[in-house]
Amino acid sequence: MAVNTDKNSYTIIFAIIMVVVVGSLLAGFASGLKPMIKANEKYEKQQNILYAMGVNNNEGANDVAFISTQEVEEEFNTYITKQLVIQGDKVTKDDKAYLIDLKKEETKAKDDSYERRLPLFVGEKEGKEIYVIPVRGKGLWDAIWGFVAVDKSMTVQGVYYDHKGETPGLGAEIKQRYFMDDFTGEQFLNGDAFKGIEVAKGNNDPKNEDTSDNAVDAIAGATITGDGVAAMLKKDIKLYVPYFKTLNK
Repeated sequence: MAVNTDKNSYTIIFAIIMVVVVGSLLAGFASGLKPMIKANEKYEKQQNILYAMGVNNNEGANDVAFISTQEVEEEFNTYITKQLVIQGDKVTKDDKAYLIDLKKEETKAKDDSYERRLPLFVGEKEGKEIYVIPVRGKGLWDAIWGFVAVDKSMTVQGVYYDHKGETPGLGAEIKQRYFMDDFTGEQFLNGDAFKGIEVAKGNNDPKNEDTSDNAVDAIAGATITGDGVAAMLKKDIKLYVPYFKTLNK
């Protein structure tokens, strides 16, 4: 018996079958790709951490070139000597510290009874111990984040910043070399007190020759994003000050 394809019921049944079939296929693809997605997220974090340390494939003056995904895990294990989790006065080694979600930890910390977990990556480059701190904040349109490498005195050795939706040519410039390189040599402390690093208009120090001013030049036309970077650093880096004070006793 021929099926009457002109009926509304046929159209509805056909649509339901297609939704089920396509949904099942997409779910299968998503499940199959999940391990690959997780691996790529891990490699990206490792690339970012190493970049902040100065371990990268930069060649030209304006390059932002990461260690390749084929090499990054080996390089990460070479340069990063340990991963730590700081929680209050407790400091523990944890090889999965990179999995800590900063956004979730910040949300949990709104409850005064919860002690936030702070991941810290300790590495060594050219005989010098370097500490890499992850940071996360808010730009003009959406999230901004990055990694900041410092020495024991909390002097910046390098940074890497990224964003989700800042304006191209303006706020999106936070991930360009000319901006990120300005932070190298800047200090978070002023004496024993934490001061942070401002992103300042009219700083008039484009080559960052004055590294004692706790400030870098702002990006023209990106005041709110620059303020977001400064606020992000002040908010997150300050949490690590008690740990660094123990290193300098």
